[in-house]
Amino acid sequence: LSICSRTVEPLEYYRRFLKENCRPDGRELGEFRTTTVNIGKCLCSITTADGSALVKLGNTTVICGVKAELAAPAVDSANKGYIVPNVELPSLCAERFRSGPPGEEAQAASQFIADVIENSQMIVKEDLCIANGKLAWVLYCDIICLDYDGNLLDASVFALLAALKN
Repeated sequence: LSICSRTVEPLEYYRRFLKENCRPDGRELGEFRTTTVNIGKCLCSITTADGSALVKLGNTTVICGVKAELAAPAVDSANKGYIVPNVELPSLCAERFRSGPPGEEAQAASQFIADVIENSQMIVKEDLCIANGKLAWVLYCDIICLDYDGNLLDASVFALLAALKN
């Protein structure tokens, strides 16, 4: 199957693979992508980050660095800290992305990560407060896609969790 048919007739393209019980990358329908995780100082050290992780899900590779800083809490959330996720999809990760300001997909991925953090309560923002109304932690979570081959959101969440644990 050619790339052209995937872009021109995507439904037919994927129906052909479903009929053969396989995926476009050759995996069977129930087969997971190969997953590797490198945390912190092992193989993905980001020396300027307080925690970091590199995740590979199949051919998708994402690196996450977490930087912690102190700041005054917001007036309307005096007892909470901040978590600021940012997903970057640079032109080097796939042909479809261009250099410049974040595109729609990067913005949507950043919002998705923010929603996961908020809704899952993986970090309770009140735990980031040091002194009510005076001082709180801000966690800047930079997630950069190095190689895009699908499954970006899963890889990003996985890298974020691993970097936070680190």
